[in-house]
Amino acid sequence: MQHNTPERRQQKEQLYRLFAHIGKALANPHRLELLDLLVQAPRTVEELAREANMSVANTSQHLQRLKQARLVMSEREGVHIRYRVADPAVTRLWLELRAVAKQQLAEVERTLDAYRHRRHEFERISADELRVLMRRGEVILLDVRPREEYQAGHLPGAISVPLDELERRLNQLPRDRTVVAYCRGPYCVYADEALELLANHGWRVARLEEGVAEWEQAGYPVERSPHPKP
Repeated sequence: MQHNTPERRQQKEQLYRLFAHIGKALANPHRLELLDLLVQAPRTVEELAREANMSVANTSQHLQRLKQARLVMSEREGVHIRYRVADPAVTRLWLELRAVAKQQLAEVERTLDAYRHRRHEFERISADELRVLMRRGEVILLDVRPREEYQAGHLPGAISVPLDELERRLNQLPRDRTVVAYCRGPYCVYADEALELLANHGWRVARLEEGVAEWEQAGYPVERSPHPKP
């Protein structure tokens, strides 16, 4: 048998080096945050830099590392470069990485409690419960992410009310239904902040922990704008 020849060994090691190339690209918290943002919607380098609180130069360097690993792709739009996730498999990889970290590292849950310090104060509903309540017309569903993320993909029936617009749009929300809010998923505070504001003004509230990526991964339909905002 020739399965363990020096040539075969080199070929096998090359395979693992290629796998490690993906791991190295992900082995940086800033790059993971950029990837998380791109899972929500395509963005320019400048937009990503603002969202991640980094310089444009530093953001561009991190994006190049992700691009070299074929995890993201880019296209030029005039003077700007817009990045997007290269394949749905990359989104699945990101969600699985988070899931493994949560399962294996107790620190994730403790850190999440510190970051989302009001996460246990609001009622949580599951995706299945939400679908039933939406069909009955018993809840109103708010997507409190930035508008470009809503346009890139949102839950069916959701209304776009970005967090920074919520307070001035309170009078548009009915009082006779529970308001359910969601944002970028379980590691995002936008929905918590929205629910705090709504509860303080007398609304019944609940949170959907899942975001669009988790919802879609579970096999539920997602609506997208035919003309996303550039």
